[in-house]
Amino acid sequence: QVRLVESGGGLVQPGGSLRLSCTHSGLLSDDSALGWFRQAPGKEREGVGCITTRHGRTYYTNSVKGRFTISRDNANNTLYLHMTSLKPEDTAVYYCGYDHSDLCDLYDYWGQGTQVTVSS
Repeated sequence: QVRLVESGGGLVQPGGSLRLSCTHSGLLSDDSALGWFRQAPGKEREGVGCITTRHGRTYYTNSVKGRFTISRDNANNTLYLHMTSLKPEDTAVYYCGYDHSDLCDLYDYWGQGTQVTVSS
């Protein structure tokens, strides 16, 4: 089982930046991906983006393109989500997940989430 723990959430002003971290344990298959999702109150969980394990290719949902960047530190088993130009609508609980495929569509494991609040 892949275990995931998010951290780095908090309160940030609109236009500000924040970096989330997700530590993961367990051996990751080359044919897998790690992704970031978010869930706002009363909303369905929404995919933010992902990064493939084999090649480190990243994908983003349109609403965050140009503002969010997904990266990883393989040596420290850490996934990052660097968020800039934050908007109030980015407010949500952010989760990292493990996808057993490399298509960012079949997530098996999730962390507990970290709250991001964008407000003045």
